[in-house]
Amino acid sequence: MKRFAQSALTLSLLALSQLSVAADPFVAGKDYTVVATPATVEKPGMVEVREFFWYGCGHCYHLHPTLSKWEATKPADVNFVLTPAAMNPTWEQNARGFYAVQMMGKLTPAVHDQLFKAIHGSNQRIFDQKSLATFYKGQGVDETRFNSLYNSFAVTGKVSQSKALATRYKLDGVPALVVNGKYIVRGTDQKTIDVVNFLVQKERATLGK
Repeated sequence: MKRFAQSALTLSLLALSQLSVAADPFVAGKDYTVVATPATVEKPGMVEVREFFWYGCGHCYHLHPTLSKWEATKPADVNFVLTPAAMNPTWEQNARGFYAVQMMGKLTPAVHDQLFKAIHGSNQRIFDQKSLATFYKGQGVDETRFNSLYNSFAVTGKVSQSKALATRYKLDGVPALVVNGKYIVRGTDQKTIDVVNFLVQKERATLGK
């Protein structure tokens, strides 16, 4: 009788385990990383998805079309934040250009796309202030204004924030998608987006949505 009870308990625990796996198609430590010390989000009450990227990164370029499609159809309560990684001196140049153009109100999706395409599609080396100024001028950005902002206190502050967040999340490469300051997703295919959607829904539940 005792052996029967133990067998029944084992089967029950196995069934519960299988149900848990079925309920959660993606697993922490395998499909995403849990952040040890979560960061605050820019817009409380919304679920934040933050992409860390570098324009010169081939993996980021590969993910970009899929991520752009997701962004165009994302739920209204999801706040998508582009964050240019500044984890080394070369990456910082592109981050400064990004924030300068963003502050000018000229960072449209089309401009964002064109810089990726110029670097990866046309093999242009646009990784310093001079080449960035020339590129953005071709996109209708005022070159003088761009150069005045490039090394400004405001842009430097944004770059410092990017560096601090990358350190907090212990990032060692890009692309990296951070969901609500709590989870890090890496990858370049549709599964990456599927994991993000799963985590967004998970966070919605914590917000009572």
